[in-house]
Amino acid sequence: MNTKVNIKKLNENAIIPTYQTEGSAGADLYACIDKPITIKAGGNEMITTGLAMEIPTGIVGLIYARSGLACKKGIAPRNKVGVIDSDYRGEIKVALSNQSNEDFTVNNGERIAQIVFTPYYTAQFEGVDSLLDTKRGTDGFGSTGNK
Repeated sequence: MNTKVNIKKLNENAIIPTYQTEGSAGADLYACIDKPITIKAGGNEMITTGLAMEIPTGIVGLIYARSGLACKKGIAPRNKVGVIDSDYRGEIKVALSNQSNEDFTVNNGERIAQIVFTPYYTAQFEGVDSLLDTKRGTDGFGSTGNK
């Protein structure tokens, strides 16, 4: 499935997201920064992309970690998954968290995260006095594992 997403460069040095392979679900987002930014061990920094997007109604842009950066370097989005709503027109930024014990420097043009576009549903919430019973019922965290 393919959808058109209008994209605007807010900075002439911004890099349009790219898919690394034909089967990639996520397009890489690139840092668009004036100078290198060092994220201290255990720290966080907001990294700009220099881009704004016009995501179609009914689609959401989800920002995820790049697996190599997260697994090898401990660098991932602070909020785990960023949500870019279809009515947002501001700059796409990624709050990166350094979960390692070593400082990490982000350079201009570096791939910092990936964005996945997906359709979504909105809910009509309706208050009720009871819910349908299920076999699981109210059993919560870890209740479906081996006992």
